[in-house]
Amino acid sequence: MKTLKNVFEQVVDYDNLYRAYLNARLCKRYRYEVLNFSAHLEDNLVKLQKELIDRTYTLGKYREFYIYEPKKRLIMAQPFKDRVVQWAIYQVLNPVFAQGYITDSYACIKERGTHKAVKRLHYWLRQVGKKPEKYYFLKLDISKYFYRIDHDVLMGILKRKIRDDDMVFLLDKIVNSSETNFGLPPGKSPGEVKRSDRVSEKGMPVGNLSSQMFANLYLNELDQYCKRMLGIHFYVRYMDDVIILHQDKDQLHEWKRIIDTFLKEKLQLDLNEKTCIRPITLGVEFCGYKIWNTHIKLRKSTALKMKRNLKKLQKEYAAGEVTVEEAKQTISSYLGILKHCDSYSLKRTIFGEYGSSEVYEGWFFLQRATTETQ
Repeated sequence: MKTLKNVFEQVVDYDNLYRAYLNARLCKRYRYEVLNFSAHLEDNLVKLQKELIDRTYTLGKYREFYIYEPKKRLIMAQPFKDRVVQWAIYQVLNPVFAQGYITDSYACIKERGTHKAVKRLHYWLRQVGKKPEKYYFLKLDISKYFYRIDHDVLMGILKRKIRDDDMVFLLDKIVNSSETNFGLPPGKSPGEVKRSDRVSEKGMPVGNLSSQMFANLYLNELDQYCKRMLGIHFYVRYMDDVIILHQDKDQLHEWKRIIDTFLKEKLQLDLNEKTCIRPITLGVEFCGYKIWNTHIKLRKSTALKMKRNLKKLQKEYAAGEVTVEEAKQTISSYLGILKHCDSYSLKRTIFGEYGSSEVYEGWFFLQRATTETQ
């Protein structure tokens, strides 16, 4: 990827800021802070543009909360003005960064994503499944990835790729936010560490658009090393989930050792105990699915989460807390997930089946507490 110059001008361009505003408000346009910003849209965008150009822009205070699916994570939400800035940066930088990524990196890249990553791994498993040799997979699991990204290493990567002082200044302000510390000490999980004990020189706020872009760029260093230096062919990554296939188990152990050293020395990261080497016949868990060379299933934890959420939706609908449209949107999203795997039995159990000769009733239905079934 060529060195980027004069990108700051593109970021602060009024049209780019306006497009960033439109993206930032998607599905949030009726929230108070969005309505407040939109009420004086042109003035607010011009003011934001001037602050960015004059280097007087400051980040607002993060709103912190926890989510518990699929595991407990600390989420940090920004004020709307800051989300506009994040989108303005992302729209300009991410497409250019993506041009330098390997083919089999699938996060934060237009027309890729989780389902393309799963499809690619399934294709490879089908190919090696035809060979006489027994194949194994190495699954890399990086310990507390977002919370352990090193700021100095990240800024070093950004400075190598961007030759624009104003752009680097803005990115440094976001990465090294003086308002909030994001990092966790080694071996610690969110909730175990007091706010005052968080690490200032590490970590990206989970939930931010720029964090996704930075995190993907950060592990591109690993991608390039594995593909160019180690010559690994069957290698696929979605954010911090990495799968490597090979017929020689000893070779996978050797790569694991070398990669562990690279992560420690170059990226200041550690592999955790979930990193493993197993036969592909056991199935490979990746991006919410479990994949064999013959078929793809929804991962058990993902299926359980879906069932819990659908039961919760039933109760909320019965109590009149959600509309038919909102319920249908949730159902459609789950049907979209199931479409990408072999899920006939699961769909039949939950939603039922209505054919010309028989009707099989699933357990999921929508019914108001005092009205007829929808």
